[in-house]
Amino acid sequence: MKPVRHKHPSIHLVIFFGLLFFVNVSPAASLNGKGLTNEFFAMDTGLHSPGLDTPEQKVKLLKELGYPGIGWTPPKVAEMLQALDAEGLHMPTLYIGAHIGTNEEKYDPQLPKNIELLKGRGTTIWLFINSKTDKTSDPQADSRAIATITEIANYAHAAGSRVALYPHTGFWMERVQDAVRLADKINRPDVGVTFNLCHCIRVGDREKIPQLLDLARPRLFLVTLNGADKEGDWPQLIQPLDSGNYDIAGFLGELRRINFRGPIGLQHYGIKGDAKENLQRSLAAWKKLTAK
Repeated sequence: MKPVRHKHPSIHLVIFFGLLFFVNVSPAASLNGKGLTNEFFAMDTGLHSPGLDTPEQKVKLLKELGYPGIGWTPPKVAEMLQALDAEGLHMPTLYIGAHIGTNEEKYDPQLPKNIELLKGRGTTIWLFINSKTDKTSDPQADSRAIATITEIANYAHAAGSRVALYPHTGFWMERVQDAVRLADKINRPDVGVTFNLCHCIRVGDREKIPQLLDLARPRLFLVTLNGADKEGDWPQLIQPLDSGNYDIAGFLGELRRINFRGPIGLQHYGIKGDAKENLQRSLAAWKKLTAK
């Protein structure tokens, strides 16, 4: 009996190379086994212990531990930049605020000068928005917020920087949904958003995190995280990265799912104990988690 010969033997090659392409080029497969490579920096909220009083002392500790830089809050911006330069570290973010309420000062008069100091450094402006006269998340205040954000974004643009809106519990711009709404209305490539894990849990949006990451994805510049419980107040929602019952590995998996490659800041606000020990624990946890 003669073997059956297909009239179109090339179809096997098409199928073979099609499967080969899928295995080697699909987004999920291309990341498999490589872990996360996002920059992981320390926010200054975790650098408040005896012996960490000056920019130089804070930077020397970060250098010793292996952090690449610090997310800083004014004042002493020039001093911190000088200390970072001396140790070969950098400032991924500068945290500042704006106020849009009636008769409120829009922002610190030193803000333009502080942003100018960042020229050529690639630092992102972390911008929170608050108001004493507007209800939290009320879109009726959007026009005032947009005008102020745009003004600050213009300062940032002149320095070669960009703005990442920073949602904060209890502030007017409280949720990442608010930040995305504003960024969409402003619609410029140098204005994006930050996803803050602890604030998202605190406002009751824990179950929505995958959907909120999808919402933020087109404008997502930065993420902040920390160890946390699934619910509670700040002592439960901000812990070292190796603590808490919230699934940090699952959250990092979500960041990988949306292909987020931007910097990730370590939030340590209000954590008790020795800053060095806490930062060591979190960095060790980060290395273990991201290697998986």
